[in-house]
Amino acid sequence: MPAAAVVRPFTALWASQASSNLADGLLQAAAPLLVATLTRDPLVVAGMTVAQFLPWLLATLPAGALADRMDRRRILVAGNLLRAAGFALLALALADGWRHVALLYAAVFIAGCAETLVDNAALAIPPRLLPRAKLERANGRLFATQSLVNTFIGPPAGAALFALAASAAFFTGAAAFALAGLAALLLPALRPTGEEPEPDGSGGRSGRTTLTQDIRSGWAHFWRHDLLRRVAFISAAINFFGAATGGLLVLLITGPYAVDIANYGLFIAVPAAGATAGSLLAERVVPRIGGGPTTWLAALVPAAGYAVLGLGHSAPLALAAMFGAAFAGSLNQIVVSTLRQAAVPDALLGRVTAAYRLIVLGVVPLGAFGGGLLGRHLGVRAVFLAAAAGLALTAIPLASRVTTRRLRDAEAPPVGAFRSDG
Repeated sequence: MPAAAVVRPFTALWASQASSNLADGLLQAAAPLLVATLTRDPLVVAGMTVAQFLPWLLATLPAGALADRMDRRRILVAGNLLRAAGFALLALALADGWRHVALLYAAVFIAGCAETLVDNAALAIPPRLLPRAKLERANGRLFATQSLVNTFIGPPAGAALFALAASAAFFTGAAAFALAGLAALLLPALRPTGEEPEPDGSGGRSGRTTLTQDIRSGWAHFWRHDLLRRVAFISAAINFFGAATGGLLVLLITGPYAVDIANYGLFIAVPAAGATAGSLLAERVVPRIGGGPTTWLAALVPAAGYAVLGLGHSAPLALAAMFGAAFAGSLNQIVVSTLRQAAVPDALLGRVTAAYRLIVLGVVPLGAFGGGLLGRHLGVRAVFLAAAAGLALTAIPLASRVTTRRLRDAEAPPVGAFRSDG
């Protein structure tokens, strides 16, 4: 395939993801600010995170099966346009004076359902556009862009727009989702790959199989892959405690840390520099320190960061801790994504990705609910201290068997990669 034919489809994917990430970043600041203006109850505030990530428990496995059955380009287009419509309706309601937590819950739940479709499909697309040798760099660019616009550019802009008018932030987010859907139209057709063997050797996914059978085969492939299963549980521990604290961060920052609401987005944006740096430097840093040590850092550095946040009073010190945690987390994200894309056949990649993300993201609403409940009874700072101890105690035993050699040995030559049906 000529080089130009490779660059153009990946650029379309990159642009679609960048616009979608910008929308996520705008709403990452606007949504918690909206709920914080309506209530100071930690459990109700954390409920927004529950509503946002509950779809990962309910819909991620069917979404993964659909990613292996349908044109992945169409999934990106439809999913982003659905998110655009949902937040546009919320913005209209806010502009008309309707302010209720239930409206926000409904909007983020609908967006979460669409996100399960979009993210599972998007993560399965790079191996269809690029050879294995370019996956690490491509993932680095995608995740660096995600970090840059999702947590560095988007939140300050979202907070600033919210300070002007709550509806302005959500209208802008809706427009960015719409642009993401339009950019996805530039991708080539990415119809299901029929050449991949199923785990039982019976051949690729056939139209005779049911959705339930497809889900079961994808789950079985994931569960039998010891290393994928192990890194999934490590990431799940990271996300569980991240959700327990993340939903309450707005209360900690605007409360004990006394940061003004207008500056809340900036406070989120600073650690995003760590995530961006980690994504851009991953192709150099990971080969030097190894994928195994990267997994350790991804668990221990955030644990230390939670302790700093829970015990401290200095915003600069807290930001430094968050910077380090984001840097380590982005390195690990690229290690795990590249492992999954390189080790799983394309015909199963959507379903295996969904199974992985069911474990990794399915714990988020549970963590958010637990954090909100603990915060209501013991205070917000106690949640961060509990997360520091909990993450260290759960992730370290799992990380002990994830070594650089095992990560390298797990990669299999991708069959059917570097292929688009356009």
